[in-house]
Amino acid sequence: MNTQDFTISYETYDCIEELSELDKMLCEKAVEALATAHSPYSKFSVGTAVLLADNQIVLGSNQENVAYPSGLCAERVALFTIGANYQHGSIKMMAITAHTDNFKITSPVTSCGACLQVMIEAEKRQSSPIEVLFYCIDGKILKVKSIKSLLPFGFVEDRLGDN
Repeated sequence: MNTQDFTISYETYDCIEELSELDKMLCEKAVEALATAHSPYSKFSVGTAVLLADNQIVLGSNQENVAYPSGLCAERVALFTIGANYQHGSIKMMAITAHTDNFKITSPVTSCGACLQVMIEAEKRQSSPIEVLFYCIDGKILKVKSIKSLLPFGFVEDRLGDN
């Protein structure tokens, strides 16, 4: 038996003013995406902004449905929009934020496992890392340089594409 360890490297920022102009702009776009969230059941809105290599920005927001499994998270809405409309669009980075009137969010909200799986496949498909900013409005920000650091054992099976 061998025991293996891995560490996750990430950056933390105390407020949006500490970010680069590009990072700050992308976080602000994620906040804009909150306006299109459809979250009448959870009252928990999530917004995502994705920066493509050609500097286009694609927004996504969570879309709930009364049949709960039928809804979709903001990250997947944005990534599936890119897949459907920007097939050759390479993703540079993403910013994700959340808001609710029910309580104060005091730390960055991170992506669910299903979103991480979709994110890691997008990273694999383009063969380059995707930076992610998890932005707590009026609070801290976490920044990772690659989805792989968030889901080191993500499901990837290269043979499924071979026929």
